[in-house]
Amino acid sequence: MNTYVTGSVIKNLRETKGLTQSELAEKIGVSSKAVSKWETGKGFPDITLIEPLSTAIGVSVMELMSGETVINKNISANILRSKFYVCPVCGNVIRAMGETVISCCGIKLPPLDAEDIDEAHEITIEKVENEHFITVKHDMTKTHFISFIAYLTLDRVQFVKLYPEGNAQTRFQLRGSGNLYIFCNKHGLMKMKI
Repeated sequence: MNTYVTGSVIKNLRETKGLTQSELAEKIGVSSKAVSKWETGKGFPDITLIEPLSTAIGVSVMELMSGETVINKNISANILRSKFYVCPVCGNVIRAMGETVISCCGIKLPPLDAEDIDEAHEITIEKVENEHFITVKHDMTKTHFISFIAYLTLDRVQFVKLYPEGNAQTRFQLRGSGNLYIFCNKHGLMKMKI
């Protein structure tokens, strides 16, 4: 039953918020018996109550449905702490300033962990005028390709989406130190410090 909100999730979130069953029931317009039935697993909230229920207990619908609350620990909003999420269905790329709950194509996406760049994904950086020309030594076939290249510093993000049968290269203004990321659709997210 992990695809729908469970009674234990409702109870834990309600108690964390400091609400009684009666107070929660009043906030969403149901009886306290209904809340009791949900929490004991003898019933489930109607789908139309999911949004009011999540609002009443102070979480997003995604957090309510997954049973996992997200606490923003990224107080300083450092761009270098960014997390990347890639949808395995449509290829959508999402970058957030920290870990969050992201859903795409009906799938909850995990944040990607970046490995160090390996020999199979060799990167060359050449200075061209006031920019740096970045090339990833990698075939760009329909089944194996570099999906994006990103360069993150303390104050900015430069991002280029790449496509199969194109070139795995771009130009960025490299100012100060930062992290260069590449995403290979077969080998995942990789990074190197610049």
